[in-house]
Amino acid sequence: MMSKSVLRKKYKAMRNELTIQQLDDFSIAIANNLLKLPIWEKRYYHLFLTIAEQKEIDTEFILNILAGKDKDIILSKSDFEDSSMTHFLLTDTTKIRKNAYNIPEPVDGIEVPSTKIDVVFVPLLAYDSNGNRIGYGKGFYDRFLAECKENVIKIGLSFFPPEETLLTVDSTDIGLDFCVTPEQVFEF
Repeated sequence: MMSKSVLRKKYKAMRNELTIQQLDDFSIAIANNLLKLPIWEKRYYHLFLTIAEQKEIDTEFILNILAGKDKDIILSKSDFEDSSMTHFLLTDTTKIRKNAYNIPEPVDGIEVPSTKIDVVFVPLLAYDSNGNRIGYGKGFYDRFLAECKENVIKIGLSFFPPEETLLTVDSTDIGLDFCVTPEQVFEF
């Protein structure tokens, strides 16, 4: 079994090898595959904004789908003191700024409690065929998902297929319901 730190390095390296064109094509393919999921009758969708420097999936395509379907889009601001996240409704007046970690975040706005959110698009580095994920290791999303309602739909987004060997799971790790790649949709 590979350790989480080894897997983090491996997937960061794999992402770094992607060209700008591939990032774009894969991000569009992921957004299109999301349309196949039974999630579109919900109201509150939590989305992360892309850290371009980390070669993350470009979530702007998903943002456009959500806006086109007139959904309420929730963005978060991270507090690195206590690893918590505050959630804000995206509106026409929302100002976005990059924090010290290059994460684009809302400056402030209308706060939305975690318990209201119906669907969460979850960033990740690696995941396995059981829906366990490895993020950047700060635990922001595990804490946030633990505050959400029990039936919140958790959707991982990845350029790559699942790890063949199962990931080590901590008691605080929260698994995914789906993971969407450019090629296919995995359901757990």
